[in-house]
Amino acid sequence: MPPPQDPYKNFNFRVEIDGISIAGFAECGGLGTRVDVIEYREGGSGTIRKLPGLRKVGDIVLKRGVTSSGELQDWHKKILNGQVDRRNGSVVLLDDAGQEVVRWNFFHAFPSRWEGPHLKGEGQDVAIETLTLACEGLERVT
Repeated sequence: MPPPQDPYKNFNFRVEIDGISIAGFAECGGLGTRVDVIEYREGGSGTIRKLPGLRKVGDIVLKRGVTSSGELQDWHKKILNGQVDRRNGSVVLLDDAGQEVVRWNFFHAFPSRWEGPHLKGEGQDVAIETLTLACEGLERVT
């Protein structure tokens, strides 16, 4: 029997959008899918039946320190101006040696929300911007 494998750490990842590695994200959340449940009752039966309904993909929320690059905000600006610009991408989990171990591919995504940093005159925290991607598909590739 092979020895048990330690789970991978959550801080070692990269994000690729249309094959370009977008470095420096501090946080990535929302990787998920779900199926709505349709409940119905047949005729005089007192039993509730459950059927799979609409399939939904979660929004991917990315957070990173503000840099001089406005590439992601420019992408969002296109959507605000009515230009459809959907892109495919991946969130890639890396092991301690920096090798890819799990990949989540997302499809037909567009930035549905961009949020600038919360700024304060005191403190020394990094200014963080948030980008939310609405996706039509998500799959895990190992």
